[in-house]
Amino acid sequence: MKSLHKGFTLIELMIVVAIIGILAAIAIPNFIKFQARSKQSEVKANLKALFTAEKAFMQEKDRYSSLVGEMGFSPERNNRYAYYLNGTATQDSRTGTLATTSVTANSISVDTFKYSTAAADPGAAVACSVTPAVVAPPTPSFVASASGNIDAAATIDQWSISDLSRTFTPSSSCSSDPNNPSGEPSNNQNDVNF
Repeated sequence: MKSLHKGFTLIELMIVVAIIGILAAIAIPNFIKFQARSKQSEVKANLKALFTAEKAFMQEKDRYSSLVGEMGFSPERNNRYAYYLNGTATQDSRTGTLATTSVTANSISVDTFKYSTAAADPGAAVACSVTPAVVAPPTPSFVASASGNIDAAATIDQWSISDLSRTFTPSSSCSSDPNNPSGEPSNNQNDVNF
């Protein structure tokens, strides 16, 4: 009696390997892009919290604050973004096990304790000609910004929020939507699309 051995031929196995390779080549870049977009949810939530803290401080003191400790803004640890209320940053320290905020701190640094490879200070300058600042009364206003490198590329992801509605002119250095309402985070330079 003759026994038949059934199995896959070498050609069939090579076709399966080629199909898996093509699917991986398509799926991996998309996965990385979706992962980076999910990291952007941190900055959106924290900028909204900063906006709320500034508005609450304004209701109580009739002015906006450029000091994070004074207005009570302190995002949870593990932040991938640095947050700025002024162009000249005096940052809190997030390099150790405890975050220490100076009474003169007007920005929150990237948590380099958790993300040791992150840039400690991506910089307060933001695309779209946005500069973080707090304007004193009689016409108080503020612009806050956030910067972070979420995908280890050379481009920095930059965001801003303001108590005023703003209009941007899209350009190669400004990826923001043209019309930005008050209290809505604006993605001034999108690191994910590059």
